[in-house]
Amino acid sequence: MSAALSIDLQTAILQSLPQPVIVCGNEGAIVFANYAAEAFFQASSSILTRQKLSDFIAFGSPILSLIDSVLTRHASMIEYRVQIGSSRMNEDRIADVYASPIPEIDGYVTLIFQERTMADKIDRQLVSRGAARSVTGLAAMLAHEIKNPLSGIRGASQLLEQSATGDDRSLARLIRDETDRIVDLVDRMEVFGDERPVERSPINIHVVLERVKLLAANGVAKGITFSEEYDPSLPPVLGNRDQLIQVFLNLIKNAAEALERTAKPEIRIATAFRPGIRISVTGVSQRISLPLEIVIEDNGPGVPADILPFLFDPFVTTKLSGSGLGLALVAKIVGDHGGVIDCESRPGRTRFRILLPVAKPGDAQPNESEGPVSTYG
Repeated sequence: MSAALSIDLQTAILQSLPQPVIVCGNEGAIVFANYAAEAFFQASSSILTRQKLSDFIAFGSPILSLIDSVLTRHASMIEYRVQIGSSRMNEDRIADVYASPIPEIDGYVTLIFQERTMADKIDRQLVSRGAARSVTGLAAMLAHEIKNPLSGIRGASQLLEQSATGDDRSLARLIRDETDRIVDLVDRMEVFGDERPVERSPINIHVVLERVKLLAANGVAKGITFSEEYDPSLPPVLGNRDQLIQVFLNLIKNAAEALERTAKPEIRIATAFRPGIRISVTGVSQRISLPLEIVIEDNGPGVPADILPFLFDPFVTTKLSGSGLGLALVAKIVGDHGGVIDCESRPGRTRFRILLPVAKPGDAQPNESEGPVSTYG
């Protein structure tokens, strides 16, 4: 009886782990898969245990050679950043794979998968914040050292335009217009130099999203179908209402521009509560919880794969006439709110996800105009 209870307890422990765990036997046959593995491989345990591991991973995957090495050396090994995908899975995933032999059963190996997706995206977000901070110094320099000479150039071009004729007048007008464009770019970059603390209070994020949707549907996203999947129990977010409107309006504007040639354009807005997402922040001893998830998704052509890792860096853009500062500013505002933003993209689906902190009881009370948190469902 005690042995049976011990086996049940071991199984319960494995099932409770958030990481996918599988056990492979002879010739790579799967003999056990926990609940997390079912979700990871998108197949039930009964299906998994009737297959070989090679049926669920790509041909030539380093995981297969990892298993062989573990069995040969009789020692645990790790393979970092392994791409895992097959025709059974909707999309490829990146994971660290921990493999360990089972001494009591010859030929058996336990595999634990630690998906790298969120960790990598948070790392990229922190890199993007560093890039934004580097632009801060550049913006301050541009504001003081360039705008004054530009003012003189513009004034001179106006005088030339008044006295010039024919082609010379066109060239003078070109100088003036290009000077105005540079000044406008510098003005936009000055936003990165604003280091003042963000004034934040508890905000109903659904009220913000509805306001953004109303603005977009009558402007930049006119004619595009919107769908909403709101969590009605979502607690208030600690944020600045105007800045959050700017963030989501920017994301929806980008989505609308990407959907210009899509037959049935659609933008989906979703919110959810995701406990368990915590990050470490320099200068703060405790890990910061980011349970509030907001998703902006479109069915456009997607972001080019070579640009995706650098999407939030300054001056990176997919638009012919874009400055590449819009998403960098979005990343800065989200970072100033203590959150992170990531992007997943493939043809037919681009998904921006923002994770934000919850307002604490000691924070200021939300404005009465924002209404109850659970208004939208």
